[in-house]
Amino acid sequence: MAGFETYQEYQRIEDYDEDSPPGEEDLLIHVPEGRGDPWHHIKNLDNFFTRIYHFHQKNGFACMVLSEFFELVQFLFVVTFTTFLFNCVEYDVLFANRAVNHTGQSLGPLDRSKVTLPDAILPSEQCTERIQGNSWIIFLLIMAAIFWVYRLVKVICNVLSYWEIRQFYIKALKIQMDELCNFTWQEVQNRLILLQREHPMCVQKRELSELDIYHRILRFKNYTVAMINKSLLPVRLRVPFIGDVIFLTQGLKYNFELILFWGPLSLFQNKWSLHPKYKRAANRHDLAKQLSRVILLTGLVNLLLCPFVLVWQVLYAFFSYAEVIKREPGSLGAHRWSLYGRLYLRHFNELDHELQGRLGRGYKPAAKYMNAFVSPLLAVLAKNVAFFSGSVLAVLIALTVYDEDVLTVQHILTAITVLGVIITVTRSFIPDEHMVWCPEQLLQCVLAHIHYMPDHWKGSANKSETRDEMAQLFQYKAVFILEELLSPIITPFILIFPLRSKSLEIIDFFRNFTVDVAGVGDICSFAQMDIRRHGNPQWMSEGQTEASVYQQAENGKTELSLMHFTIKNPQWQPPQDSSVFISHLKEKVHQDAQTGPSTQLLLSEAPLCSSLLSNESGTGPDNLLASVLAHPVLTASGLPGRNRRFVSPSSAASAAASVLASLSSSQQPHASRSRSHTLQPSRQQPDGHMYNSEHTVADSMSASDPRMLSQSRSALASEFASAEMSLHAIYMHEVHQQKTHHSSGQFQAPVPMRDMSASAPQTVTLVPHTSGRLGGWAEEDEEEQGDEEEINSNPELQHTSRGSS
Repeated sequence: MAGFETYQEYQRIEDYDEDSPPGEEDLLIHVPEGRGDPWHHIKNLDNFFTRIYHFHQKNGFACMVLSEFFELVQFLFVVTFTTFLFNCVEYDVLFANRAVNHTGQSLGPLDRSKVTLPDAILPSEQCTERIQGNSWIIFLLIMAAIFWVYRLVKVICNVLSYWEIRQFYIKALKIQMDELCNFTWQEVQNRLILLQREHPMCVQKRELSELDIYHRILRFKNYTVAMINKSLLPVRLRVPFIGDVIFLTQGLKYNFELILFWGPLSLFQNKWSLHPKYKRAANRHDLAKQLSRVILLTGLVNLLLCPFVLVWQVLYAFFSYAEVIKREPGSLGAHRWSLYGRLYLRHFNELDHELQGRLGRGYKPAAKYMNAFVSPLLAVLAKNVAFFSGSVLAVLIALTVYDEDVLTVQHILTAITVLGVIITVTRSFIPDEHMVWCPEQLLQCVLAHIHYMPDHWKGSANKSETRDEMAQLFQYKAVFILEELLSPIITPFILIFPLRSKSLEIIDFFRNFTVDVAGVGDICSFAQMDIRRHGNPQWMSEGQTEASVYQQAENGKTELSLMHFTIKNPQWQPPQDSSVFISHLKEKVHQDAQTGPSTQLLLSEAPLCSSLLSNESGTGPDNLLASVLAHPVLTASGLPGRNRRFVSPSSAASAAASVLASLSSSQQPHASRSRSHTLQPSRQQPDGHMYNSEHTVADSMSASDPRMLSQSRSALASEFASAEMSLHAIYMHEVHQQKTHHSSGQFQAPVPMRDMSASAPQTVTLVPHTSGRLGGWAEEDEEEQGDEEEINSNPELQHTSRGSS
């Protein structure tokens, strides 16, 4: 790296012991000239790479420091303002329950009877006496002060760390702060890999790959995703009169991570290494009892702190959402991806910004699908309630316009506000009269972006059960707020009872699914995306995997994660088994493309298909994706093509295969990224391509969509990478459905975590899986799928109005 030697860089403390001294793992010391390589042996690369990633995603030093500062100010404001409201306000005066006599000479007779804001605020001496006379408030203030001082010390340490990372960006990566927003993470990552080659930061491994960096940043996150995938964490509760509900909040997730990953009694002895005793099967029962005691202790501490955390949750929610609810009452009816949904839908080795972008693209189709389900009975009631409320509100507004003194009438403003809220809420239950009932296509459009969907949703998109399960992934904001408020009460009981009962399964999971990777440390074996070890034969890995049912990732997680990581990191060289799977998939795509529609036909149908899926504002890749999803419907309905000739019916799999086979790697902007932040237009053949063809889809879409011509190359690369992965998700799901539909009828159900240390081969009994739960769906659920597949095999246009449905 030019000019790198001229800079007197910093060096991590040289350490040959297993552990660094407490508190000194992250210290940086200046290295004089002549003392070895710069940036030599950074021991805690997990923290280092994580801080580099967060520094990039949070837009640099100034933004991060300002955020930390306002977090301190926000906590201080909530505590002081709440104390002021409880002790320094005379509410009898404020509500005019007690008269206030103004004797000022300059005040008129009417002004003397008015209550001003200073009249309701107690003098500082009287306010102080009230606080000092309440020992409970003093105790809470002392606890808050201790926590605030702890946060202050932590913020100071964080600011010092941010400054070190800032210096690393400027001096080592040659990225100035005013140019940081112009760099994608892939470009920053490429510079890290190049720096490792010239000046090793990791001494155990000369070459760092993209997967190594992802493994260090997402070490614990991959474990959590795998445990959700294997239905190990107790996030499903059975509530009387309601049924099964998913309950996973920030507080509960924090406790899971505290117990398993980074707490003082956790399973990991440091950031990158599982304690050796958990790798041996001899004392698994003793370790399970020890873990059970740790979980019990954590649950009791949560139960003890429950009142304090609950008070904070209520106050924070009130100050955060009260103004928004008053201004936009309908915001509570908006949707958001649940915390469980984010873990269930997350690929292995998927960074936060990649997940957020993918779920963001799937938000609109998911919201349209959820909003399509409206109860006719509620709609009738809502229309009449809105009529009566609107009539009263219109009269009050008319009286106010005629004479503003009407506002001085007691509770008149309250009545106007309440009536406005009622009208806003009731309108959310009234369906759009122009809406078309097209649930299957909408759910397919959602799948294209979220990439995961249980098998029994196929052909059942119009059922309320499917909508309810979708609501577990895509919840109302009001449900999210309610769950967070109830979290301090429910979390201790989840820890003490359901989680403790899974102690042995958790011990077996970490022993069976932890591997030691040279230069990286202990990682979850699922994160290696090893088809041979964790592949599923029903997801195009038949003949390539040796995994038992217990070892397989559910819902095609291994296969889809591998494709996602390969597309997002085209320069990554996958292992041999993964390369064989990708080659097999590529051959299958080209084979199916022979029977699919031409790409030009799909491009010509894009406007009509986008209109069908209400996606008129989509970009070129989005419109092509809509064409792939809706083309089977158009061909099945008998509509002629642009040349007035009827097109033979085709499936979404063949349409997706046709586009994938037509992707020209020489035209894909995402296939090759320059090492430099200045992206030069290059048409050279990249190394990390997926498909080659004489056809070009990128140029056709760019020419048909003027908005794409104005985008930067990195933005265009992201659009095409996302579209390519969406096509792969559609194709792989369709092929999986065809395989399960034509299989002999055997089942593969998720089995509980167990000991795999026995040398003798274990016999697994396959039993039908009849539960339709999220997080534990069987991959070969034949009995539930039989009737649905027969209906779905004839893709007629499900395009009827709500009344006829």
